[in-house]
Amino acid sequence: MEYLDFELPIKELEEQLDKCQVIGEESAVDVSETCKKLTEKLEVTKKEIYKNLSPWQRVQLSRHPNRPYTLDYVKALAGDTFMELHGDRSVKDDKAIIGGLGKIGDQSFMFIGQQKGYNTKTRQYRNFGMANPEGYRKALRLMRMAEKFDIPVLTFVDTPGAYPGLEAEERGQGEAIARNIFEMCVLKVPIITVIIGEGASGGALGIGVGDRVMMMENSWYSVISPENCSTILWRSWDYKIEAASALKLTSKDMSNLNLVDGVIREPVGGAHFNREETFEIVKKTVMEELAAIKELSVDKMIESRIAKYENMGVYKE
Repeated sequence: MEYLDFELPIKELEEQLDKCQVIGEESAVDVSETCKKLTEKLEVTKKEIYKNLSPWQRVQLSRHPNRPYTLDYVKALAGDTFMELHGDRSVKDDKAIIGGLGKIGDQSFMFIGQQKGYNTKTRQYRNFGMANPEGYRKALRLMRMAEKFDIPVLTFVDTPGAYPGLEAEERGQGEAIARNIFEMCVLKVPIITVIIGEGASGGALGIGVGDRVMMMENSWYSVISPENCSTILWRSWDYKIEAASALKLTSKDMSNLNLVDGVIREPVGGAHFNREETFEIVKKTVMEELAAIKELSVDKMIESRIAKYENMGVYKE
């Protein structure tokens, strides 16, 4: 397990607890009371640290290398029923976006999401979760397929942004994202979006329009990352902590601003501390939200989806 800087007190207590348990196993000394006190102190420390996280600390948690990625969620929710589909039928198969058919229980879904890598090799293979235009066009192709067969769409957002390379712009990066936003607004099947990690800029919006947009507790959603915001405003990355606070990018901020429809609770310590519990919570949330959307007619569903986005940013003084 890797620990972030603010998690070091937890690391120290866990190491002490491990040593205590080893002593108890390898000697005749009764250390049960000491282990019990350490366990209680560990739980209290965890709760204190994680209930008072700053925006920047939540950004750090969203990028934790042990945090589950899109394929982890898909495999946990759909299991062996998931069948990945490839290519945009025009340029190539973008590995930064994965998609395919699968089932949660008896309900079929079209799963789509950005996929990051687990190590240096796979991160390069997945382009660090930054999609090219063909990735968004692949996603749109799969959405249209889902619409044709009346299958709900479930998207997982986790990207530092769309790929900013010159070749991506030459192939129409902006148009591809704009096209997806337009088409998702009028798609005739339910769309549920879950922001599981980073939700940055148009890279997130390209698959992020939905009837229900849910955020994991320790994810973030913003037009720009704290580092890039700091670079633009202060000409330096040194003010990323201040930028994270100013951007109001946490799940709590987004919920208070009515820019997302709900926050999915994570186990104490984050999604990576208890993956099984995390997957069960997400599964339950997705099925409950789908049941609510299905109560609407297709026309009412689309009307409600469009109205939600039209009302964003509207305020009265």
